[in-house]
Amino acid sequence: MTRQAIAPLPMLVGMAADRAALGAFLRSRRDSLTPAQAGIEPFPGPRRVPGLRREELAVLAGLSPDHYSRIEQGRQPTISEDIVEALSRALGLDGVEREHLRHLAAPVRRAPRDDSAAQRADPGLLRVMDNLDVPGLLLGRRGVVLARNTLLTAVLGAPMEPGSSFLRWLFLDPHARDRIVNWADFAAPAVGAMRYEAGRHPGDRRLAALVAELRAGDPDVARWWDDHGVTDRTSVSKQIAHPVAGRLEFGIESVVKPHDPEQRLIVYTVEPDSPTARNLPLLAAWGTARQLTDQ
Repeated sequence: MTRQAIAPLPMLVGMAADRAALGAFLRSRRDSLTPAQAGIEPFPGPRRVPGLRREELAVLAGLSPDHYSRIEQGRQPTISEDIVEALSRALGLDGVEREHLRHLAAPVRRAPRDDSAAQRADPGLLRVMDNLDVPGLLLGRRGVVLARNTLLTAVLGAPMEPGSSFLRWLFLDPHARDRIVNWADFAAPAVGAMRYEAGRHPGDRRLAALVAELRAGDPDVARWWDDHGVTDRTSVSKQIAHPVAGRLEFGIESVVKPHDPEQRLIVYTVEPDSPTARNLPLLAAWGTARQLTDQ
């Protein structure tokens, strides 16, 4: 591709947005890492924050202070894989954080991806969900519900119709906090997963609008988003306060097919012979009865 002397405005806007996100992430990780944690002696002079200075991180990563400053300030158009690895090591990033940094440092996207077409539920994941005897939920981009089974709606007490937003329910519906006993333990990683998705798709305007809506509607979302933490929806436990079955405990597992990482089958696993496992048949019958009543 021929490099133009003057880039068109959309590219410049994209570069500013991408590099701003990169700089903000690096600052957040730098601010949370002290010289002692990084294994170095603090540079002399007064410190305004407990975290690393730019110059200290630059030395740890083997970069000149000017080079690192250009990266953090969004003035470095290209960032090599070697520099991403060096910064990841210096900051002690975990695997998800390292991948997030790689996404943010990738070449600037010239045009937003067309996401107007609705996602279709993967037939294979649908078959798996239909054969589950535990709650199951198939989520697509931006936390959109692609499919769910009857047990899922019975456990959460929400219809979760295909096309609805699981994230809007989680953060904006007050019943979600009442139903999920350890709501914060489950909700904080959901915000980290949103930020991770935003790093993969910086041109996704609908995702940006959803984030803005949730931040405006829930101060917890705003606080977690500003922390710049990232997750990839790994295993987590969920405790449910159910009006009929009482206290339920699930292990939440995420299943992703290699050819389509944009869909996730969320499976609510249970310990064999546990009170929750013994209550699932009751919940299944109760959920079916409610569906028949609502028809």
